[in-house]
Amino acid sequence: MNMFSIGSFVRRPEFGAILSLIAVIAFYVIFGGVNLTTMFGAASWVNFAANLGIVALPVGLLMIAGELDISIGAMIPAGSMTIAIISGYYELPIIVGIVASLSIGVLVGLINGIISVKTTVPSLIITLGTLVAVQGFVLGASVLITGNASVALDSPQWAKTIFGQLIGGNYQVIIIWWFALTIIFAFVVHKMKYGNWIYAIGGDKISARNAGIPTNKMIITLFVLSSTSASFVGMCGAILFNSAQVSGGMNYIFNTIVAIVVGGVLLTGGFGSIIGIFIGALTFAIVNQGIYFTDIDRNWSSLIIGVMLLAAVLMNNSFRHMALTMMTKKKK
Repeated sequence: MNMFSIGSFVRRPEFGAILSLIAVIAFYVIFGGVNLTTMFGAASWVNFAANLGIVALPVGLLMIAGELDISIGAMIPAGSMTIAIISGYYELPIIVGIVASLSIGVLVGLINGIISVKTTVPSLIITLGTLVAVQGFVLGASVLITGNASVALDSPQWAKTIFGQLIGGNYQVIIIWWFALTIIFAFVVHKMKYGNWIYAIGGDKISARNAGIPTNKMIITLFVLSSTSASFVGMCGAILFNSAQVSGGMNYIFNTIVAIVVGGVLLTGGFGSIIGIFIGALTFAIVNQGIYFTDIDRNWSSLIIGVMLLAAVLMNNSFRHMALTMMTKKKK
């Protein structure tokens, strides 16, 4: 059988995500009068997609494995404030701030992962606890140490070039990181044994463990990747904008989960793909930012965005059920 046949493509998790993306673009063109050349040439939605996409990749894998991490909402400001306090307020070398910023992501990820595998408490509740705890810690530590809820950061040029520069004056360098990480994640998940392990864990954790898959290590690793990716995005933001604030990041919880679901990942686990998550982040960014390129009254923006996202999710869900039905019939 030709692996690139239409039937095979329709059954892939990202098929519904692609249709959702096309439907969103078509809506804006038909009803919003969007000039595609103008919109696709703008940097706002691409920058938005890159920051969201980097967080969505590991969180999406966690969801495929049947877990969920909402502590990312606190890890983004935690990552930015850590580097700002260490390398901005205390003026230590920027590399120290970078290591510290990523280390706090690793630490929180380990806490989430270890508690998740050692207890029967749902990961949603666990990460809700760490979300609130990290929020309180970041705010309290910032005010205690600096006396403010925002801290300035002056990064050297090499750090700006790698983590926080604007390419062409508009495009954030984090876009390159997003593409690179997508390629790496796609290779690991779809070409190595670890991907099969993640899908197996999401399908049936007990059966996966009985089959010899190190379920606990995999889940802890995914939580670490999730928290660290969020602190990385926060760190890059602090370097780019020369400052950090304790607020911000909470929107990422909703945005990330919606982007992942639009990308074809099941909340119950066991189904999804890296390409689908990538497309889901693109779709959400276009839905969220595309309204500003239309002639539509901005007072209706929230309603339109909500309806479009709901339609995208429903469309994706319909095609996923169609694909699963086709697979079932084929096996019979």
